[in-house]
Amino acid sequence: MPVAEALREGVIAAAREAAAEILRVYDTCFEVDHKADDSPLTAADLAAHRCILARLQTLTPDIPVLSEESADTIPTGVRRSWNRLWVVDPLDGTREFVKRNGEFTVNIALVEGGEVVFGVIQAPVTGVLWHGARGQGAFRRDGDAERALHTRIPARAPLRVAASRSHRNARTESLLDRIAAETGAAGEPVALGSSLKFCRLAEGGMDVYPRFGPTSEWDTAAGQAIVEAAGGAVLDPRGRPLRYNQRDTVLNGDFMALGDPSLPWKEWVGDRA
Repeated sequence: MPVAEALREGVIAAAREAAAEILRVYDTCFEVDHKADDSPLTAADLAAHRCILARLQTLTPDIPVLSEESADTIPTGVRRSWNRLWVVDPLDGTREFVKRNGEFTVNIALVEGGEVVFGVIQAPVTGVLWHGARGQGAFRRDGDAERALHTRIPARAPLRVAASRSHRNARTESLLDRIAAETGAAGEPVALGSSLKFCRLAEGGMDVYPRFGPTSEWDTAAGQAIVEAAGGAVLDPRGRPLRYNQRDTVLNGDFMALGDPSLPWKEWVGDRA
C-alpha cells in the first residue's frame, strides 16, 4: 500500500522535532549513562524517544511502536503478534553523539508483514533528511529543496566502500581487503557513523556497505527502506532482504548493503558470511 503524503509528512515532522530535542542536549554538558550491554545512553536518546512516540501515537494510534528506548518493556509474544509496526531508533549513533562528530541520526521505519516499506532518516546537525517508500522512490530533502535519489547502477571500479566508524572488526577488514584485491577499490574505505552509510549508498556516493557483527532492527530498517527505494538492496548471507519482527531477538545477523544488487558479493565473502 502506498504511503500517503499526510503520513509521510507527519513522520518527517516527527523526525525533525526529535532532531531539535537532540540538539538541545548536544549543546550542553550532558551526562552519559550506560545500558546493560554497555552501550551509551544520554538525555538526548530519551527526549527524542518521547517526542517520536507521542507523534506516532497521534498520527497512527492503531500502529504500535518498537523503539530502542522502550523495547525492553514489550513482551516478546506481544511484539511478535504485531503485523504492522513502527521501528524507531530515536538517536542512532549515540557513540558519535558523545564524540560530538555530528554523525548521528534519527531513524523511523514502517514495517508490514516483516518487510520494511517506508523509512525516514534525519541528520540533526546538518538538517538533511532522507526518505523512501516502496514503489514511490527515495529522496533527499535539504531545507525546502528535495531531489530524487538513485544508487550507482552499474557500479564501477574502484568501488566505494562504506564502513562503520565505531564497529570495525577483523572480518570486516578481511572483506575490505578482498574487495580491494578483486575489484580495484583504492585506498581506505570511507568511515561513517550511524545510518548515514545507508544514505550515502542511496545517493550513489557509496557502492557497498558490509556489516559483520550485531546490529539491531532499529539500526537498519529506515536505511534499508531508503536504499531499496533508490534501487539498491540490503541482504542477509543467503541473499534475502533483511526482515523485521520475525524472531524472538531484535538483533540482525550479518548483512551486505549494495547500491548495485548485481555486484558479486557472494564471491567476496565466500564461506565467511
